[in-house]
Amino acid sequence: MLRPPVLNWASLWKRSVVLTHCPSKSVMARELHAKRLEGVDKNIWVEFTQLAAEYKVVNLGQGFPDFSPPSFIREAFCNALNGGASMHQYTRAFGHPPLVKILAKFFGRIVGREIDPMEDILVTVGAYQALFCTFQALINEGDEVFQRDELQMIADLCIKHDIICISDEVYEWLTYDGEKHIKIASLPGMWERTVTIGSAGKTFSATGWKVGWAMGPGHIMKHLKTVHQNSVYHTATAAQEAVAMGFQKEYDTFGTEESYFKQLPAMLHAKRLRLAECLRSVGLEPIMPQGGYFMITDISGLKVDLNDPSTKGEPYDFRIVKWLIKEKGLATIPVSGFYSQEHSGDFQKYIRFCFVKEDSTLKAAEDILKQWRIKQ
Repeated sequence: MLRPPVLNWASLWKRSVVLTHCPSKSVMARELHAKRLEGVDKNIWVEFTQLAAEYKVVNLGQGFPDFSPPSFIREAFCNALNGGASMHQYTRAFGHPPLVKILAKFFGRIVGREIDPMEDILVTVGAYQALFCTFQALINEGDEVFQRDELQMIADLCIKHDIICISDEVYEWLTYDGEKHIKIASLPGMWERTVTIGSAGKTFSATGWKVGWAMGPGHIMKHLKTVHQNSVYHTATAAQEAVAMGFQKEYDTFGTEESYFKQLPAMLHAKRLRLAECLRSVGLEPIMPQGGYFMITDISGLKVDLNDPSTKGEPYDFRIVKWLIKEKGLATIPVSGFYSQEHSGDFQKYIRFCFVKEDSTLKAAEDILKQWRIKQ
């Protein structure tokens, strides 16, 4: 048997001290963050989620449903939790076998090709981690539904210039007014160069489960798997099992009135119309989305006395959103926060509302907006 080498920990510690020692500044005084964090240290979600909680507002800011997922998916999660010891331990790092198999079967039918569940799919901790793995593995240092001709133009450019396409399609089932989502990976020549991102949270209205996936050809996916196995390694087994059962049910009912993928957009369509009507009634100008959770609204016509000294110097939409939270008890999100510093100034007259809420939540928001309008 080979003896392991004896490590001189004292020597290693001394080396680490030398490497990190900075004689001019203490650890508490100097900046310790990596350069890659510069410019992304401020986060509108942290700031406005905290404000919304502090002021106990009607929250149309964050993009999550405040209603429960459908009963069949909740029951699937309960069954998974009671499914034996294996449901509480590690499963396959790159995706629970039942889940990757049904994802391959389900989406293979949509893109019109056979998908290898073990090579072409990676299950992640939400779509965020799928994007993280994609960017880390492949990149060196508005709510519009694209029409087929627009996607074809993008596809042609990808093929012409030999470019990888990263397509975030977490809202693929949420389209309105007869619009249809088209997976760019289904276009000729695009499967071989596309990574498609999906989310169980958006698919089944269960954002807290944090189950996502990335799907693409095995020769690309192997690099994402390297990032995944060396960062989080694994996604919760029981949650994956429940999502697998949910997709099996949808596979069996796809295209029928029993399909949640058909019921959910119909329900959200009505909520979308309701919010738009309310915003127009108080003098705001909503931009009707063709898909997703959110409605962008033009606030150029607002006449508000923004006298909060704590927001002086901030972008106009940030000041308006903070005023709505503090003075009116309604949370929204400033749109300029989604843009680079160079371009954010073009979007300071817009704020974002989420309409994927209980009718009672939307009614509470309506009451706030209409009461404010009366007092103007």
